[in-house]
Amino acid sequence: MECGVRQGGLSSPALFNWYINDLVAGLSSMHAGCHIEGMCANNISYADDMVLLSPSIGALRELVQRCEVYANAHGLVYNSAKSEIMVFKAGKIKPYYIPPVALGGVVLRNVRRVKYLGHILTDDLCDDQDIERERRALSVRCNMLARRFARCSDDVKIVLFKAYSQSFYTSGLWVKYTKRAYNALRVQYNNAFRMLLGLPRWCSASGMFAEAHKDGFHALMRKKIVSLLTRVRKSPNSILKTIAGRLDCPILWYWIGQIKSVLLYIK
Repeated sequence: MECGVRQGGLSSPALFNWYINDLVAGLSSMHAGCHIEGMCANNISYADDMVLLSPSIGALRELVQRCEVYANAHGLVYNSAKSEIMVFKAGKIKPYYIPPVALGGVVLRNVRRVKYLGHILTDDLCDDQDIERERRALSVRCNMLARRFARCSDDVKIVLFKAYSQSFYTSGLWVKYTKRAYNALRVQYNNAFRMLLGLPRWCSASGMFAEAHKDGFHALMRKKIVSLLTRVRKSPNSILKTIAGRLDCPILWYWIGQIKSVLLYIK
């Protein structure tokens, strides 16, 4: 075929999965790349976005080479301009030299941040930039609600606020961040609710959410953590099950700490 699957078609996901599954299986069968307790985790694929994970440049080159061989055999062309490489820092250790990695004869750019499926990753694994992304998106959405639905009743505004302002995309993954970035998002969330309902800026945040019978910022964050933890524990995905079972996982310790603080507060 000289064309791809139809975007938005009902059969497109299944057809694409069949087409690309041999590449995913081939990468997973290699000894190169990252492994967790014997479980291969050297590639993460979602639709046409693929991430290769490797502890060394040599192993990463082997994974890229396998992708190039598969692409040449199946009529695929990788976009080297949109492909990037990022080296995660080990504590305060910074690599003084990173050997080049080429895809299709083009040396990939080495970046310090990358946006994958809408979530911003940085080489130091700090979540401040992703929190700032969500804060700006929240500001845009709330300004839109306040402008377009100014004449609606408070009940309608509260329903709209819950639908458009409480999503906090990938917030359950925030583990390493500064109080400044986190508090900026909290203040933006509280001010958005005040602005939408026409409340004064000096009114109590906890009081206005209690009166409206809606979750405050911290309660909402804890619910999202519990929801994500539950789905990870129940997921049939082998990689997620392996990570969820490791007690030394930083994100698992953060989740447990947040839930434990709520239980102690209730007690």
